[in-house]
Parts: sequence; C-alpha cells; structure tokens
Amino acid sequence: MTSKRSANSSNTFQKVRPRKVSAIVAEQIVAAIKRNTFPVGSKLPSEFELAEQMGVSRPSIREALSALQAVGLIETKSGSGNYILKMPSSDEEQEAPHLIESEAGCLEVMEARARLEPPVAALVAEKASNETISELKAIIGKMSHQARSGSFPSYFEADKSFHLTLAEASGNRLITAALHPLINTMNHKLYREFTHHYYLKNVADMEQVVVLHSEIVDAIVQGSPECAFNRMDEHWRRMQEIWED
Repeated sequence: MTSKRSANSSNTFQKVRPRKVSAIVAEQIVAAIKRNTFPVGSKLPSEFELAEQMGVSRPSIREALSALQAVGLIETKSGSGNYILKMPSSDEEQEAPHLIESEAGCLEVMEARARLEPPVAALVAEKASNETISELKAIIGKMSHQARSGSFPSYFEADKSFHLTLAEASGNRLITAALHPLINTMNHKLYREFTHHYYLKNVADMEQVVVLHSEIVDAIVQGSPECAFNRMDEHWRRMQEIWED
C-alpha cells in the first residue's frame, strides 16, 4: 500500500524550478494589456516607472520589453517609448515569457563573451596570417556598408561573421568549439531585439561599433595583443553599461 501511494503521489506534483524575473515582468505586462489597462496604441510607462512599480532592476525590464518586441506585442519608437501593437491571443499570451525562459539571458551572454573574447583577440594578434587579416578587413567593409545603409539584419549577420572568424583565427580547435555556440546565441530573438533597440538603435550607433571592430583589426595587424584585448574588452563593456544603465 505504501509503495502504491508513493507511486501515485509522484505523478501529482511537478518539479519546482526557479524562474527568471524578466519572464514574470513580461507576464505582468501582458496581463495588463489583456485587462485593457494599456489599450492597443497606448504607451507603456517608462522603464524607470515599470522598474519602480514592480520592484525589479531595469535590466529585467529591458529583457522583458525585448521579448515583447520579439513576439510582436509592442513596438519601440525612438525617443518616445514603447507602444502596444495588439491584444495578445490566448496562444500569444505565453510567447514572451516562454522566449525568455527558453533562451540565454542577454546579460549571461554578454558576461560570458566579455570574459572569453578579449583574450582570443589577443591570441589572434600574436598569430594572425595575412589571409586572416584580409578576411577580417573584408568583413569590416561589409559591416561599414550595411551600417551606412541602416540595414540592421545584414549588419548583424556581418557582425556575427566577424566574431566567428576571429574565433577560428585563434588556430585552437577547443577555443573555436567553445566560442561558436556562444557567438551563435546572436541568432536568438531576445538577444537580437535587445541589441537592435538598445545598442544598435540607428546608423550612428552601428557606425560607432564598426569603428571599435576596425580598431580590433588594426591591433591585430600591428601584432599588439594588449591593444586587441583592450579594444574587444571595450566593446563588451559598452554593451554591459547600456544594459545596466
């Protein structure tokens, strides 16, 4: 009898798992939209106000808003704020929280890449071949062209190609194998939306980041590991500062 009861009770409960704060924030915003507290076309409170009302950090608010943008429930108007695009259906209600729970967090990605990519850039500066340098310069040319045209999707793909090429140029198969999955988190909807709406909002932002990438290549050309490390470190520090500001 005891073993039977134990077997039955084991099917009654589910394992309790910790949830991301940003997923709970997204759920609260979606619930407010469904209650018509914020009708379609209306503006959400500012990030600061949302953070104050919910008692969470602004990075958590930004991650939630990025998820809501990714699933098409809100849109960001530069210099104005976030606006409701539509009333979520029953299926759409859980899309943003699910996206947050299923993908790597933006801050996690930035922290990991900020620790790993600067020393890789330094290593490439020590051993880069002329072929590698030519390839990196060609990618910088693509990034610059796409930045000037304001084409975020094409620019973003060129940016990803730059970092993948740098990892391969390390000449170390273990480094390449470790970095490739991490760099490919750039394909995640959440990361793309955050980058688009906070770090690469416009042509000027994209061109500024092209300059940073160009400086990394210049350091590699000069064979300066320290400079390559510092320029890559600056790139990730800027992203983290924007995330946390």
